[in-house]
This record gives sequence, C-alpha cells and structure tokens, in this order.
Amino acid sequence: MYSSVNTIWILVAAALVFLMQAGFAMVETGFTRAKNAGNIVMKNLMDFALGTPIYWLLGFGIMFGAGNGLFGWFDPMVRGEYAAPDGIPLMAFLIFQTVFCATAATIVSGAMAERTKFAAYCIYSMVISAIIYPVSGHWIWGGGWLSELGFHDFAGSTVVHMVGGISALVGAKMLGPRIGKYTKDGKSKAIPGHSITLGALGVFILWFGWFGFNPGSTVSATGDDVLASMSSIFVTTNMAAATASIAAMVLTWVRYKKPDVSMTLNGSLAGLVAITAGCDAVSPLGAAIIGLIAGVVIVFAIEFIDKVLKIDDPVGAIGVHGVCGALGTLLTGLFALDGGLFYGGGISYFLTQLLGVAAVAAWVVVTISITFFIIKKTVGLRVSKEEEIEGLDIHEHGLVSAYADFMPAVGSMSDVETVVSSTTPVQEAVPVTKVKVEKEGSGHKITKVEIITRQSKFEALKAAMNAIEVTGMTVTNVLGCGIQKGITEYYRGVPVEMNLLPKVQVEIVVSKVPVDLVIQEARKALYTGNIGDGKIFVYDVEDVVKVRTGETGYDALQGEE
Repeated sequence: MYSSVNTIWILVAAALVFLMQAGFAMVETGFTRAKNAGNIVMKNLMDFALGTPIYWLLGFGIMFGAGNGLFGWFDPMVRGEYAAPDGIPLMAFLIFQTVFCATAATIVSGAMAERTKFAAYCIYSMVISAIIYPVSGHWIWGGGWLSELGFHDFAGSTVVHMVGGISALVGAKMLGPRIGKYTKDGKSKAIPGHSITLGALGVFILWFGWFGFNPGSTVSATGDDVLASMSSIFVTTNMAAATASIAAMVLTWVRYKKPDVSMTLNGSLAGLVAITAGCDAVSPLGAAIIGLIAGVVIVFAIEFIDKVLKIDDPVGAIGVHGVCGALGTLLTGLFALDGGLFYGGGISYFLTQLLGVAAVAAWVVVTISITFFIIKKTVGLRVSKEEEIEGLDIHEHGLVSAYADFMPAVGSMSDVETVVSSTTPVQEAVPVTKVKVEKEGSGHKITKVEIITRQSKFEALKAAMNAIEVTGMTVTNVLGCGIQKGITEYYRGVPVEMNLLPKVQVEIVVSKVPVDLVIQEARKALYTGNIGDGKIFVYDVEDVVKVRTGETGYDALQGEE
C-alpha cells in the first residue's frame, strides 16, 4: 500500500531539487562573461534533458539494482524489481533520484565554463549520468560495499557533490585556463563575471531548493520520528548555510579589506554542501560549527586552486562541491551525535568516512580522466582561440547576444539589400527644402564639447547647461576609466587590473554660446574634488548638416521656425 503523504512529499522534494538546475544556471551565468551566457544556460538545460533518459535507461539500474557490492544491474527503462522505500511508488523514487543525478552532472559545467565545446559537454555529461555517478551511488545508497561498512552520506555530500566537484577538477585541469587568466609568470588575473545579481539569485534558488534536497532524503513524511528528523534537517541545513556565509564574509573582510560578494555567495553554497552528508546526524550546534569551518575553508580552497594549482575555475565549483563535499563527509565522522568522535564514538566512524571519500575520489578521477581523454582525442574538448575570444554564444549556438534587447536595434538583411540595390537618387528619396542661408550665421565657429562624468551628476549638468541656453545634447551611458584605471577592486581576492566604471557621456555642439562659458559651468556642476569627476574634451567641428532640410553650418544648429 502506498502512502499518499510520503508520495506527495517525495514528489514535492523532487520538484524543489529540479528547481536547483535554475539556481546552478544563474550562478554560473552570473559568474561568467555575458558573451557566454547563452552557452551556460544551454548546458544546464541539456545536462538535465540528456541525463533524464540516460539515467532511466542505464543509471538507475546500476545504482539501485541488486547486483553485488560494486555494481548493480543493467535494467533499461527500469522494469525490474526494486526495494523502493515503504509507501513510495517506484516511479516517484525514480524521479527523485533522477534530479539528484542531474545535480551531479551540472556541477561540472561551471568549472569548465567559457572554453569547452558544447558537443564535448553533452558527451561527458551523459557518461557521468550513465556510469560514473550511478556506480559510486550504488556503493553508498544502493546497498554496496561502503554502505555495508557503515559509511554515512545522508543526502549526497560525497555521492552528488564530491563526484561533480572531482569531475570538475579533472576537466578544468585538462582544459587549461581561459585566455588571459594567468600572466607569463603565472600570476592570476581577475576575470569578473558579468552579473553578480544573477549569481546571487542563483544562490537564493539553490538555498531554497536545498530544503528539498536534504529533508527530501528522508523519503518519508509519516511517523513522529520521521517528522522530528525532517524538522531537524531543515534547521541544520539552514544553520550551516547561514554560518558559512558569515564566516566567508568576515574572512574576506579581513583579508581583502572589503567583504567580497562573490566569495560570500560561494560561502553560502559551501555550507549547504558540507552539511548535506550529516544533516540528519548532527545537532544545530554541530551544523553551525560545520558551516563556520566550510565558510573559512572555501575562501582558502578557491585561492589555492586558483593561485597555487593554477586551475581556472570561474565559479568556484571545485572548492564548493569537491573540497566542501569531502570536508562535510569527514566532519560527519566528528560531529555525528550517534558515533561521532567528538561524542565518544571513537575513531572508527571517522576512518570509515575517510575511506569512502578516498574510494569515491579515486573512482571518479580514473573514470572521468579516461572520458575526457577519449573526448579530447575524438571530437575535441576545447574550442578554438578565436571562438573563445569572441564568445561561445555566437560560435556554438549562433546567438549574437543573450541580451539582445539591450543592444541597438538594426534592420534585417532584406532591408539592407533594398537600400543598397536602390537606384533612386538620395535627393529624390529624401526631399530637401531649399533654405536661404543667412550670412550672419556663417561667421559663427562651431565647437563640440564632450563631457564624461559620473551618472549621478547628469541632472546637475543638464540644469547648468539649460541655464546658459544650451538645450541640445546627446547622452550615452558608457563604461570607462581614466589613467588611474578606476577604483581598485578585488574579485575573489585578485585585484582587477582595469575597472570599467559606469559613466555618462554628454555631447554638446555649440556656436553662439561661448565655449569657455560651457566649460566653466560644466566644471562647477561636476566638481567634487575626488578622482572620477570626469573629463571635458573640446573639438573643432568642420560642418553640420540638418538631414531634414539640408541646412548647413550655424543654421543647422538652430531650432524650428
């Protein structure tokens, strides 16, 4: 007999874990450059789309089939008999495990972002879903040899996150760093992501989804003991994430003199990953300590991977999932209320956890290395230099920009061809009104004044220009900096070599109003005495032509009669 409560809970939890795919997509997109945003989203979509049938055809049977201690059985389309949790239909258990499998596969995307061939990504993602993840999952969750030894990984610090993190480590190492990431002498250079807000949104989505990831692993919602355990898991999961965020923020504040946003976001994820193994086994105090440890470790781990190992991981996936996945599994052997070393349980529990982490890491390193080697020698693993520089969106997907609405609109090719092939003279296509040019206007010198300044000063500048009767201007939002290279900024502890700041560029063409007056009033309006007040450029203008009437020179600048 099925339990409606248990079934509904496991399906809701599966939906929450599925939503984490959106979280991963936003984190990876935000922490990488805009020219690759479409590629990142596509990969996070397809690892789930490809992983679903692959896990159904191969992975689930290997992971949960009877088999032996090392390997399950091949059961295409899940038609055999399985020991599903009491009260749960097999198909409910299948979809719950499918979303977990997709999580392991999608972790790899971030560390190998911005330089991996899309075809190569699809291939290794399927291999992870078909073989690599299910085999290690069988050892721990499918009744395999680690399970029999008493290895504890309740919701997947090792099974899911460390598998993805180790795969990411091997992949990023074999790929090599992005162009421009390291100087000739090996010094790390900052390559900031294009949207910290997208990254933050992704972290919030992941944090929310984790309330299905960890509590959902009870695969039950009935009975006082289960409900108490589920409630405790909610608390420990949230506690570890919170304390890890605090630890990462404080540590970066001390090390970098400012609380680093992206590193603190990674800290939140580090706490969530670390608590996943023992969320059912530790107290809220233990969870808080695990979170604090993870928040500190993630900062040093990301720096070590970047600056010492010289492995380019744009989003910190190796540190978050690989390092903190292993860390959380080991800390369970110390902080578990029942059997943990710090609670009088002896060293055996911790050693079992250590053995499991080492065995899974070895399995993943060997199998994913073989996978990447074969891909590299066949379809190729990395895009060309030209494709990487111009962006994977255009070369891999034919996507000019993931943010097309923020670009100037252009006509279609058919419109361009019509204009080019037209034999109609310009004078006939655009009627020109014959206007008598007044002699008094021809003697005025025409000057262009270009002002680049802070966005916050535009209204003051506009008011100052209007007061001296300069009413015509062109305004553009731009990014830039002077020879000071902008305000010093740190990204993950690495100084950004040139920080392009948001500015406003105002172009004014004057004739009757004295140029000196324009400059004087502009300086008054813009001056703060600080670096970044801006620059004023002055140019001689040879001529001006009004398109509608054909008027030139001074007359073209005048308003309508």
